[in-house]
Amino acid sequence: MRDPFTGLSDPTRRRILDLLRERPQTSGELAAQFDVAWPTISRHLAVLREAGLVTVERQGTTMLYELNMTVLDDMLKTVFGWTTPTAPKGRSRK
Repeated sequence: MRDPFTGLSDPTRRRILDLLRERPQTSGELAAQFDVAWPTISRHLAVLREAGLVTVERQGTTMLYELNMTVLDDMLKTVFGWTTPTAPKGRSRK
């Protein structure tokens, strides 16, 4: 599994996640919303899948992509943990 932050590092992948916030979509539906070749979107979807940011379900010959909110929730907790104020070293907060 790749680092989820790697999945977020590309603007195209962030746009794909934005589109998946609306509803689960097929790779063809997603590719139709970009000015790039379908294989390019397919590679981006593979990165998102490897990072755990999306799940995929086979429905016959169609692959349906959906946001994996569990991983996104974990990432937010991590980021918010980084922003929790702490006292400078050698001083205690009162």
